[in-house]
Amino acid sequence: MKGQAAADQSIDSASRQRLRRNMFGGAVGNILEWYDFAVFGFLAPIIGMRFFPSDDGYSSLLAAFGAFAGAYFARPLGGVIFGNMGDRLGRKRALQVSVMVMAISTTLIGILPTYDSIGYGAGLLLILLRLMQGLSVGGELVGSISFISEIAPPNRRGFYGSFSFCSATGGMLFGSVVATVATSTLSTAALQSWGWRIPFLAGIAIGIFGLWMRTGMEETPHFAEGQQAGNIADNPVLESIRTMPWHIVQVVALVALEAGGFYTLFVWIPTYLTELIFPPVPNALILNSIAMLLLTALIPVFGWLSDIFGRRTVLVLAAASMAVFAYPLWSLLRGNPFPPVLLVQCCFAVIMAAVGGPLPAAMAELFPTRNRYSGIAIGYNIALAVFGGMAPLFCTWLVTSSSNRMAPAFWLIGLAVLSLAAAAIKRPNQMQVAVARNMPKDETTTGQRAASDYRWR
Repeated sequence: MKGQAAADQSIDSASRQRLRRNMFGGAVGNILEWYDFAVFGFLAPIIGMRFFPSDDGYSSLLAAFGAFAGAYFARPLGGVIFGNMGDRLGRKRALQVSVMVMAISTTLIGILPTYDSIGYGAGLLLILLRLMQGLSVGGELVGSISFISEIAPPNRRGFYGSFSFCSATGGMLFGSVVATVATSTLSTAALQSWGWRIPFLAGIAIGIFGLWMRTGMEETPHFAEGQQAGNIADNPVLESIRTMPWHIVQVVALVALEAGGFYTLFVWIPTYLTELIFPPVPNALILNSIAMLLLTALIPVFGWLSDIFGRRTVLVLAAASMAVFAYPLWSLLRGNPFPPVLLVQCCFAVIMAAVGGPLPAAMAELFPTRNRYSGIAIGYNIALAVFGGMAPLFCTWLVTSSSNRMAPAFWLIGLAVLSLAAAAIKRPNQMQVAVARNMPKDETTTGQRAASDYRWR
């Protein structure tokens, strides 16, 4: 490891520039993917009225969040498709296809006829396009995690890997800003008539840029070496399930807080502050954008700290903090002016940054190169489907059915306990055993070095 670290420090400027370009290419697609998902979440009340009209406003909102959740149930299938593609054909190929699928489906949502034009068919078409988005996102972020973790120096994998989540959060932030501008500059009538389409149509520009960036990317050295040596799994998805099932389960539990917490605290919460409590909090989207800006800035910081103190240490402290502080912080979310609500959201942002910063590298270090994409994709997308996509719908149901505005706090505590248990698990040397089992007998010393580099810390 010391020799490898010294080699990493001696990378010349051209190599560093190539590393930065590849890293940006690997992360840029996340901006589009999560921008689109964020816009849908932020504009859910309007989308509900346009595609699922009802005399009961809550029913329309629940239907919109149901369509939001539906995309997440397509994510595991997307993870299987793109995981298989990424582990057999390369990370670069899978990332190019995923960003193309998202750009097409997003543009089609922007031109989709509403219920007033074609009746129930509008809602059906919206759900189908959301499923397309779910397939795409199912392969995008995990592909970015695999790609960046494999091009990063081992002693900085936490820092570099954190940009996978940082770019995704940046896309969410961009979506929040665009939704804020649209809702604050357009009249209610204009926003409901045509203004809601603009954020979706704007996504095509990001998609074209992302595809252009990925055309110039290089394949990761780890995958290229495995491909040259013939160390490519025939069916990486089945191999992951057969040889490393508990690592997949661990990923599901690790991601629970990141998935459910993020969608509760940064996608659903503007709806909660404006639609589900009285008096409503003014400028909720602005507050949310400020908190997300802090979150985006801090994710790389905690990724860097995980390189120093270890993934497990940072993740355990983050999950424990959420378990302890979720209830008292949520109790302050009421119809107050800026300072109290903004302070609460910023506190949640710090905790969630500590969760998200180390997580990409932690997941990558649980799987060998030949099935890393597939292994992460299965576990991560199951967690997002169960805990992330369902979060807005589940939290809306919790509050409206129980009339208890503190109910979401218990949801966050439950997620924190689950992730805390997963983060506390120590699996020494299991990574090396799994890699060695999957490697051919004539594997090179490079492959052996890769096995020692990828350990759950």
